[in-house]
Amino acid sequence: MSLNLISDPWIPVICSDGSRRIIAPWQMAEPGPRSPDWPRPDLNIACHEFLIGLVYLADPPADLHDWRNRRAPDPARLREKLAPFAPAFDLLGDGPRFLQDQEPLEGETNSPDMLFIDSAGANTARNNADVMVHRCRYPVLDPALAAMALYTFQAFAPSGGAGNRTSMRGGGPLVTLADPGDGLWPRIWANVPYGQPGTTQSLPWMRATRVSDKGLETFPPEDALFEPEAFFGLPRRLRLVASEGGVTGVIQKPYGTNYARWKHPLSPYYRLKPGTEWLPKHPRAGRFGYRNWLGIVAQEAKSEVTELSLSLRNWESRGGGGSVIVAGWAMDNMKPRDFTLSVQPLPDLPVAAQDLLAFLILGAEAAGVALRGALEPVLAGGEAREAEREAFFMATETRFARHLDAIRAGADPRADWLADLRAQALRQFDALAVPGIDQRETDQINRIVTARKFLGLAFGGYGKQGKAIFEALDLPLPEKKGKAA
Repeated sequence: MSLNLISDPWIPVICSDGSRRIIAPWQMAEPGPRSPDWPRPDLNIACHEFLIGLVYLADPPADLHDWRNRRAPDPARLREKLAPFAPAFDLLGDGPRFLQDQEPLEGETNSPDMLFIDSAGANTARNNADVMVHRCRYPVLDPALAAMALYTFQAFAPSGGAGNRTSMRGGGPLVTLADPGDGLWPRIWANVPYGQPGTTQSLPWMRATRVSDKGLETFPPEDALFEPEAFFGLPRRLRLVASEGGVTGVIQKPYGTNYARWKHPLSPYYRLKPGTEWLPKHPRAGRFGYRNWLGIVAQEAKSEVTELSLSLRNWESRGGGGSVIVAGWAMDNMKPRDFTLSVQPLPDLPVAAQDLLAFLILGAEAAGVALRGALEPVLAGGEAREAEREAFFMATETRFARHLDAIRAGADPRADWLADLRAQALRQFDALAVPGIDQRETDQINRIVTARKFLGLAFGGYGKQGKAIFEALDLPLPEKKGKAA
């Protein structure tokens, strides 16, 4: 039941012709593979990270010139470059084990379920509280699935109780991958950072674990933001337990490696104010759309507090185009809420136009706040009003895409966008407020009429909400000519 993650075929892929096959990592450079084909989206995203990490470890491009020269796939070269790392990539056995503590661990054996973020923890199961999480789905894992689940868990690990460290990017980090749209190898190569090949000693399970029980933090190498360990971090101390039937359990000990100040090349970052520490972004629960773009898909030209992932910044200099895959677990501390997986267009704008795009997004955000406030006399529950705000963004997606095309063509669509936002906000307000209004109490009718009046005025630039909308769009406020009628 041995499995070597370098030399053996173990990764399921779907091919361009719709067929499915199992490949070894070096075969990602062969014609045909389109994407990983694991049974879960988080495993598929993590598999991309794993493959990108392998190329970065074994044969990264030195610079842009080298990246362009080697854009054409070369499976024979990749196989040769990966081969020396095979001794570090055994999943089981007596020697070093992939992403596991170097020494055998003793203690309670947990179900392999624990390797999946949306599985119930021990306390949750004991308290019968697994409503949004699940238990007993994976009593036995075949070695390939166990390997991918182990990688995904180490890469995205949430907080797990005293001493059980989160991943290098915290629990459920946001991942952004450039996708040229031409299959698996172009997607992997598009996201590989520049660098020099590593060695097996670049991998943390090839040495004694840097335990953090006494507060030890592990920093990136001097004068660098990351190294191959960024793709192969070891925040959790784990050892798989196996039998002839597969992987049947996991032993875990606390106080694995506690990473600090690393910047993972596949994630966007933010900071609270200029000069403070960069923090990895995490997805919010719900649908990912244009309202979420800033700092993730698009960048304000002069922003000092958000930074797109290195993968997207590199891709822009490499020619850009295509789309961006946005993914990650939305977490509530230790609890998973949902998994975001979205494909968004890359704006691909010159620097001079980036702020114009930001104005559209910020203007829509301010308009959504105005709509949510205006609906207070119509919808009593805050959650219901928030749902209407989400519906507002969904309803304006198509118009936003058209205005993005206008920006690409050199136009300034802010005035037209303002009109679109106004029309949609009033349309939603009326759809909720007008039916049955004659059946309401007189004071409630007056409140609704007043709310609609001021919602309309806001889109003319009047009032606190109007000022917020116009400032977000960077449009001049109307001249004051006495009290607005």
